[in-house]
Amino acid sequence: MISLTSKSPARLSVDALVVAVGRSGEAVTPLDADWLPQDLARLISTDAAKLGITGAVDEVRRVPGLGISAAVLVVTGVGDVDAVTPETLRRAAGAAARELAGTSSVGLALPAVDAAQVAAVAEGALLGAYSYDRYSKAPAAVERFELVTDRTRDAAAKKAVARAEVIGDAVRATRDLVNTAPNDLFPAAFADLAKVAAKEAKGVKVSVLDEKALASGGYGGLIGVGQGSTRGPRLVRVSYSPSRPHASVALVGKGITFDSGGISIKPAAGMDAMKSDMAGAAAVLHTVVAAARLELPVAVTGWLCLAENMPSGSAQRPSDVITIRGGKTVEVLNTDAEGRLVMADGLVAAVEEKPDVVLDIATLTGAQMVALGYRVSAVMGADDVRTEIVDAATATGEQFWPMPLPAELRAGLKSKVADLANIGDRFGGMLTAGVFLREFVGETPWAHLDIAGPSFNEKGAHGYTPVGGTGVGVRTLLGFLEARAAR
Repeated sequence: MISLTSKSPARLSVDALVVAVGRSGEAVTPLDADWLPQDLARLISTDAAKLGITGAVDEVRRVPGLGISAAVLVVTGVGDVDAVTPETLRRAAGAAARELAGTSSVGLALPAVDAAQVAAVAEGALLGAYSYDRYSKAPAAVERFELVTDRTRDAAAKKAVARAEVIGDAVRATRDLVNTAPNDLFPAAFADLAKVAAKEAKGVKVSVLDEKALASGGYGGLIGVGQGSTRGPRLVRVSYSPSRPHASVALVGKGITFDSGGISIKPAAGMDAMKSDMAGAAAVLHTVVAAARLELPVAVTGWLCLAENMPSGSAQRPSDVITIRGGKTVEVLNTDAEGRLVMADGLVAAVEEKPDVVLDIATLTGAQMVALGYRVSAVMGADDVRTEIVDAATATGEQFWPMPLPAELRAGLKSKVADLANIGDRFGGMLTAGVFLREFVGETPWAHLDIAGPSFNEKGAHGYTPVGGTGVGVRTLLGFLEARAAR
């Protein structure tokens, strides 16, 4: 919960009070903190080095609350004071909220002079206030924030906070799904959770295709990938249809609830992280719910392509030929290139409904991490749609980098026995996967988002990003929908 207040930060009845500090030359400087009692201001500025305060981004330090109501003053770094952006504030608020887990109430006295800054601080705090304790005890996330601003009566600021609440809920719910153990989150269980999530917003409908319906509907990708598991695949359609929509958008998400690699089994090292191979579907589900909660004038349909990729006597084999919905045949040369097979089914189903644009999001390739690392996602597809995604990501604080889809890579997907193979040349694997998916969208405007690295943080926490599921993609997809709504 977050509320706006115009009270003096020094008088807030909270457990901890957060202020931003940065560097101006060699000096450490608090931002918008003229209200600080003299002793505290001197402690931060004069004794910064002794306290380990440098003002660096992601740095969080605690000092005694001398002369203020809060017992603790928390300083959070923004780096160069002359280069502060909304994302800087988002990260600073998020880092403080994350470090303050176990604290009930927190005051936020960061720069919030306009609606954009109010939005950034609110979003950062709510994104940083995350705790996953399903399987073991963990410090509880901060329950209540009071954000100090002169804009308490400003409609734009109030709307920004309401939007931040929706975004925070969507990202945290996405993280929860990604963090759930695969013995608890299998395709049918995911489908049931989608039904529960849909009840959070007015006008969201859910329908589910099980193994029998998928087989009769010709969804060969989902059937083929899922046939090695005792827990069968599902295709979940989640739709939000407002009256008189300005646009119609389809979102397709990869939902491999656990990816062993199948017969082409993965190495044991790191396989535990493959519970996160459903992060794209999780992002799609909660983007649709968030769009409905925000009452965006855009019709949004999400397709969750759910399967568990397991090796067994009934599993798909290298050299099998499957038929994707719509009739194209694929020779399966590597069963660990399974995501593109389930996504192909989902893309065809999405295109059949003739939306204005189709976006797919998937933890699709290890090659994405080789190319862009663990924090930057890739986007490929039609030039104009790809640009829209990059713009939405930039506006919402996520990092997506535009990548090409070279026509010559299509030759690497040739098969001697089918319309195409599911893998191509070794190099440029991320782009080849995009070229494969492009075969299933026809003339529909489309973009493909590869979030393999950024979706699951196996390193240290940073800013508003925890260890484990990150919820990446939700803000970008929602920003894209908002931009389409504003056209």
